[in-house]
Amino acid sequence: MNATYTHTEYIIRKKVFSIMGAKLHIYDNTEQLVLYSQMKAFKLKEDIALYTDESMQKELLRIKARNAIDFSAVYDVHDSETGEHVGALRRKGLKSILKDEWAILDRHDQEIGKIKEDSTAMAILRRFISIIPQKYNIEMNDTTIPAFKQNFNPFVTKIIADFSEDPKGMLDRRLGLAAGILLCAIEGKQD
Repeated sequence: MNATYTHTEYIIRKKVFSIMGAKLHIYDNTEQLVLYSQMKAFKLKEDIALYTDESMQKELLRIKARNAIDFSAVYDVHDSETGEHVGALRRKGLKSILKDEWAILDRHDQEIGKIKEDSTAMAILRRFISIIPQKYNIEMNDTTIPAFKQNFNPFVTKIIADFSEDPKGMLDRRLGLAAGILLCAIEGKQD
């Protein structure tokens, strides 16, 4: 597996104001760029290609929606280097009205975990006061990992993806990174 996926912490930044679409920069904990994406504006079906750097010469990972405009969308995650279908992430549409929730699926579409906003009360409050940062936990194998934390900034969406409480790698880092990217890119559109 590529060394990009060996870090325990990533910083995912989405620059909001860009004419050609959003730009995602993913850094490791030393703030070295490890992945980059330029998302096209006005797409009906999300297709996010992640590259090693801003030259966009070497694609490492691809996150692609199965359907256009889907309330409970499923996003397939593919390792572009190996051609491997890593798994998928499915947004739980109705549940996400009050509290964001995603299912983590393996390569055979079997649910292996969940990603949930940290608390229902805070989630409801965040729907009305958008400056309250979101926090998400991963639930796998009867273990809860506080993995994603949003930092508030009106110009740059920033999510810290911290997998340090998953030292055994229950969650494939490629799926974890894809989840953080979707939380930054997709959930950020609800405000």
